[in-house]
Amino acid sequence: MPKEKDDLPFEDESQDAVELTEDALRQAAPEDKNLRKTLFALRRQLERDQRELKEAREVTREYEEIYQKLTSPSNRIGVFLSWTDEKLAIIAVGDSEFLASVDPKIDPDALKTGDRVKVNEAYAVIGSLGPHPGGAVVKVTEALEDGRLRVASDPTGAAGRLAFRSGALEAVKIEPGDEVRIEPNGRVAVEHIPRQGARDYYFEEIPALTWDQVGGQDEAIQLIKDTIELPMLHADLYKKFDMQPVRGILLYGPPGCGKTLIGKATAYNLTQQYRERTGQDVKEYFMYINGPKILNMWLGETERMVREIFSIARDRAKEGFLVFIFIDEAESILRTRSSGRWLNISNTVVPQFCAEMDGLVSLENTVVMLTSNRPDYIDPAILRPGRIDRKVKIKRPDKAAARDIFGIYLTPALPLEKGAGREELLDVATDFLWRKSAETEFVQVYLRNGGIETLHWKDLASGALIKSVVDRAKELAIHRAIDDPQGEHGLSADDLREAVRLEYRENEIFPKSDVMEDWLKLLDYEPEAVASVRPIRPSATPKARNIV
Repeated sequence: MPKEKDDLPFEDESQDAVELTEDALRQAAPEDKNLRKTLFALRRQLERDQRELKEAREVTREYEEIYQKLTSPSNRIGVFLSWTDEKLAIIAVGDSEFLASVDPKIDPDALKTGDRVKVNEAYAVIGSLGPHPGGAVVKVTEALEDGRLRVASDPTGAAGRLAFRSGALEAVKIEPGDEVRIEPNGRVAVEHIPRQGARDYYFEEIPALTWDQVGGQDEAIQLIKDTIELPMLHADLYKKFDMQPVRGILLYGPPGCGKTLIGKATAYNLTQQYRERTGQDVKEYFMYINGPKILNMWLGETERMVREIFSIARDRAKEGFLVFIFIDEAESILRTRSSGRWLNISNTVVPQFCAEMDGLVSLENTVVMLTSNRPDYIDPAILRPGRIDRKVKIKRPDKAAARDIFGIYLTPALPLEKGAGREELLDVATDFLWRKSAETEFVQVYLRNGGIETLHWKDLASGALIKSVVDRAKELAIHRAIDDPQGEHGLSADDLREAVRLEYRENEIFPKSDVMEDWLKLLDYEPEAVASVRPIRPSATPKARNIV
């Protein structure tokens, strides 16, 4: 039954009142000014009341919405893990997992492993929020074949847990040593954070370095050619004679005599010959590892780095590179293991290194080269046949070799002082270094058999020292040219003599202390044969010398 006008709601009444007022204004006589004034005032008041009523209702509606949100039950946040065959979702909420129904409005393809999902009171998935933007960054210690990742759960790497890959990481290659971000529930890796240059951290470019640029080591170079180059260049012949190629080589001897240089020259020359013999565009991959730098105080970290080094080597070898693993100062990480009860880092690193070396048997294009000043400190398990098969002693240069090394650095293109010849300067520099006098006495070695031997400058000569001498001589010539820009200046015999004196006077490459172990690293003596070493210090009086 239609409502009468008196039964209309207030809003309609208000509207009718405005219309009635308008009607009254139209009907009022123009001369009845008081009535028209009253009606105008009434209309303005009715319009104001109508606006205020509308604003009040809007405020009430907003309040009711806020109140509804505050008083309605909150949705839980879970993490989507996977689907079941029954099209149910496996989700994790906190430490618990649930089989959950999914709102039909949600496209199943839109849910990816690792996505956050809204879960109602019935534990049904009612919405997706995408992956979480935060979470802990952890280090990957192992990538399993089924796609799961083993990640370190503590800084030492001693403890770990398994994590799923998110949908975004399914096809991403993740290597041990990389980092991933784990969503806050700790179940899914949602972001890959590779370290800058992680896979090429140890790679070092090799310049063109022919064998004739390595002076004074003919015997060592020939042994390297026989043990490394021949098996790789004549693999079929070695296979016919059932000969296993050499997997590892140790270069040992005093510092500055070219061990690192020989390692790089081996990589360059072997690659060049292999390329010429096979016709393949093969490249060398030289991995330079400084032993002390990969030592780590955290248990397990050095072992992880050893695994990473060999993992990189295997990957590069499979890609067709000739791989050279060059470990400098190897005694620092492969030291003889302790037989005592207390834990020594070598007790775990050495077995890991041995296991990795044994795993190289199937690779024909990988060589491991170690260098050491003290090979007696390296664990015997490393140096046994089948691992480090050859030991090459890098000796100090004799006089002829020293002249050859001077010739490498005193190149024909260098400007020489007027009247000086290159061959003459080579003789002058070598003879001055090799002479024996009170000035050149440098070290006294006291032997256990009672003997005393005095070493002169020549006995501590090395390729590095000779290079430094030539550089000093060049500096002297350059300063002379700066002081007299109008003259023609070049390298002179006096420059070379003074450079030799300065090199030994400053003793930059020699120990600052009298600790015997530091000196034995430089001397070509068996440690057990030496009772003590006493460097001869220069004194204020030229003819006197001070033995300490």
